[in-house]
Amino acid sequence: MSPVNPILNTDSYKLSHYLQYPGDTRAISSYIEARGLSPRPEVVFFGLQMFLKEYLARPVTKMDILEAAEVSVAHGLPFNREGWLGIVERHGGHMPVAIEALPEGTVVRRGVPMLQIVNTDPACAWVTSYLETALLRAVWYPSSVASNARKLKDMLMPFLERTCEDPAALLPSLLHDFGSRAATSYEQAGLGGAAHLVQFATTDTLAGILYARKYYGARMAGTSFPAAEHATMTSWGQPREAEAYANMIEKFGTGTYSVVSDSYDINNAVAEIWGKQLIDRVRAAGGTLIVRPDSGDPIDTPVRVVAQLAYAFGTHLNAKGFKVINDNVRVLQGDGVSGQDIAMVLGRMEAAGFSAENILFGMGSGLMQKVTRDSYSFTMKASARQDAAGHWHDIAKRPAMMNEKASKSGRLAVTHQLGDLAGIRLDELGRQANSLIPVWKDGELLVDQTFDDIRTRAAEA
Repeated sequence: MSPVNPILNTDSYKLSHYLQYPGDTRAISSYIEARGLSPRPEVVFFGLQMFLKEYLARPVTKMDILEAAEVSVAHGLPFNREGWLGIVERHGGHMPVAIEALPEGTVVRRGVPMLQIVNTDPACAWVTSYLETALLRAVWYPSSVASNARKLKDMLMPFLERTCEDPAALLPSLLHDFGSRAATSYEQAGLGGAAHLVQFATTDTLAGILYARKYYGARMAGTSFPAAEHATMTSWGQPREAEAYANMIEKFGTGTYSVVSDSYDINNAVAEIWGKQLIDRVRAAGGTLIVRPDSGDPIDTPVRVVAQLAYAFGTHLNAKGFKVINDNVRVLQGDGVSGQDIAMVLGRMEAAGFSAENILFGMGSGLMQKVTRDSYSFTMKASARQDAAGHWHDIAKRPAMMNEKASKSGRLAVTHQLGDLAGIRLDELGRQANSLIPVWKDGELLVDQTFDDIRTRAAEA
């Protein structure tokens, strides 16, 4: 059984939906948004093109139909054999749908439609909502990761502006992606890793740079540097801890290199080994040593290590009057930190007179896993139905007890209003430009967006 059979890439209950629409239905139009209201743009739209290239571009085959029919009947559901055969015979297996969307990297307020999808074959009105499961999943996850990463950038920037000479140059490398092993699958690592790279430029998630390369043409979306792990350090044994660190200097000391230093006693490693035994070798090598404390309190420990390294290597004042550790020695805290932890670390460092440029952060499960569809209330809803005469009828959800779940009605558009994007009805568009642009139709990608353009768009918001 193929796990990517496009007919089965949906929820079970949707297998019966082709029997549930009014008989004269010829088209269904649906949209995706982050439901709710927000006073300013906060949601980064990202990830649609990965889905279009990887999944929607794959045509349905007769073998897929045979497999799906067997699964559906055994599963206790009806199967739309005639409908799927029609897609194969009339459309070469490609889903007869048109998708228009905001440019990826666009930052919008909640309640603004990010994409709109409608079927192009009157015999396949059921296809639009059939794709909801896969399409919504493809959008909400990378968009949410990119949105959270943007929040972290917004939180980091004031610390950099107050304490660093060149905040814009430092910001992209301040948060390193350690999330690959925290992901549930290689695909999630690729999706989430690429989403992180919309906002930042350093990562250890190879899948993320490969997804950005494959789906958005990014030659190299993120960089990294040689780094130790506990296995490579403890393999030398505790009596030879200094030798393990010295080997890192010998092999990588002319460039940037990271050494996890808490295998035994982080205070001894910093004050005695790095600060005394190996200080001359670090200086002579001329590269950037990044000391990584990987245990202890995620707030107290990195601040203490910064102070210990400052005492050993000395400091100088930058143009903002804040202390910077000499010899390009830095600290990387990557063990279980949250956005709040990072803010507290930087706040304590600033209070002690240290520049934020002395430290980097790594985040794993906080990037990849601590996000759900409800983080930004992503939803896909049908908003209009076309009848046999070609007339569009509004569709809307209006729960009597749940006003926040009310949905939009009619065919939709997105326009610029007072410097911001807003969703309106298509029949109210008039001469205004529609920011929902056609990106896909009947198996053909209409716009191939680049990762550089997406990054630029997200940065300008």
